[in-house]
Amino acid sequence: MAATLGQVLALVLVAALWGGTQPLLKRASSHLQQVHERTWARQLLQETKTLLNTEYLLPFSLNQCGSLLYYLTLAKTDLTLAVPISNSLAIIFTLIVGKVLGEDIGGKRAFAGMVLTVAGITLCITSSVTKTQGQPSTP
Repeated sequence: MAATLGQVLALVLVAALWGGTQPLLKRASSHLQQVHERTWARQLLQETKTLLNTEYLLPFSLNQCGSLLYYLTLAKTDLTLAVPISNSLAIIFTLIVGKVLGEDIGGKRAFAGMVLTVAGITLCITSSVTKTQGQPSTP
């Protein structure tokens, strides 16, 4: 099964939604307070109330949109292409957004890792396209 450009772009968007929201979720959850209530019902109510703020809820919702898009894209995309693209690129997006937010991402070694990751993803995509170009198309 060949991946179309639309499927590859959808997987890149999944990676951006997953990876880009991780540093934002980390930052938002660092401001959350521990809640200790006597009953489980009050505990659940207070925890829900604590999580219902835009600083946490917006990146969480975007992250979940990425999961939904991933699920929908998997129906038409080869797993051997979908998993490396989405998961590997998510790490890169996490590093990029983390750097923008002022986090220490590891310097030259992190950059080298990102270059190698992109090279590997490029090989996966190229292999998928090359493999299917020689095969007759099926309706």
